[in-house]
Amino acid sequence: MSSPNQPVPFTADDYRARMERAAESAAAAGLAGVLVAPGPDLVHLTGYQPTAITERLTVLVLAAGQDPVLVVPTLEAPDAEKAVGAPALTLRDWTDGKDPYAVTAPLLDAQGRFGISDNAWAMHLLGFQQLLPGTSYASLTEVLPMLRAVKDAHELERIAAAGAAADATYEEILKVRFAGRKETDVAADLARLLTEFGHSQVDFTVVGSGPNGANPHHEAGTRTIERGDMVVLDFGGLKHGYGSDTSRTVHVGEPTAEEQRVHDIVREAQEAGCNAVRPGVACQEIDRAARAVITEFGYGERFIHRTGHGIGVTTHEPPYMIEGEEQPLVPGMCFSVEPGIYLPGRFGVRIEDIVTVTEDGGRRLNATARELAIVE
Repeated sequence: MSSPNQPVPFTADDYRARMERAAESAAAAGLAGVLVAPGPDLVHLTGYQPTAITERLTVLVLAAGQDPVLVVPTLEAPDAEKAVGAPALTLRDWTDGKDPYAVTAPLLDAQGRFGISDNAWAMHLLGFQQLLPGTSYASLTEVLPMLRAVKDAHELERIAAAGAAADATYEEILKVRFAGRKETDVAADLARLLTEFGHSQVDFTVVGSGPNGANPHHEAGTRTIERGDMVVLDFGGLKHGYGSDTSRTVHVGEPTAEEQRVHDIVREAQEAGCNAVRPGVACQEIDRAARAVITEFGYGERFIHRTGHGIGVTTHEPPYMIEGEEQPLVPGMCFSVEPGIYLPGRFGVRIEDIVTVTEDGGRRLNATARELAIVE
């Protein structure tokens, strides 16, 4: 049994299955294998996260038909051995003074093309190229964009728990005073509440009041929130290692008819985007569904970003709900649906939920009210 505070733990078998899928996906994409550097991909595939990422080479080598191997500095091997996924792979360590690329080279096809983590250090990539000039490399986002996209039941449980914590944060923030306080004050409240509701990491707390709300990624500043302001709230982070991300727009005091109308349009667009989610539909169709509503009401040029992004062990990852993305939706994918309207110098509105694809449609992982909330 599990609870929001105690999710089902991942096992070595979970990580073994993920590594096998990654190797098979690489082969299907015509790759000789995958090189995974420390970061989100390594955590997802092995459960291992070095305590410090340094210039010393750490790399997971995956290839169809061969056992996974994690190459690590000798001084970090004891920590790597403690990772939950360690029993599913072979550790190969190297000591200072030795060439880590020479240690890794026998694991690689000397003429192969490899996918490599986007966040791999350039010095490591160049080290492989120098030792194995017949190899070539491409970023995992380019060649295996869906590597982490489809979540299993235990991953979905964690994302749902993170979403519930974000929802609880929103319910509490509605009780605080907005008028007369700085954006940074409300942002601090959001960060505190996310932590209180179980987040181990707060990634962002956007508080865009009045004209600042017209900047989708406005960082909370020293502007004092006033009565009559529309305020965009966008916040999230990691709980149990998985992300939350939600947006709601509130109003300090009663809104004008125009402000209410713009908010209603965005709410209708967000509803249309969520209703379009079902297996087999291309990602771009979610963007089209939401964008069509906003365009119909004459605000198409004021919707200035994609409709959504994937979420998992990071708060932004593939797939992306954007025109031109023909990747079909698959049950287990999780992503945001977050249309917005931004009127420069005046105000902005955004409404965002995380949605997961089910066998016959989509399910929102955020449940707070989407109507325009009035705050003091």
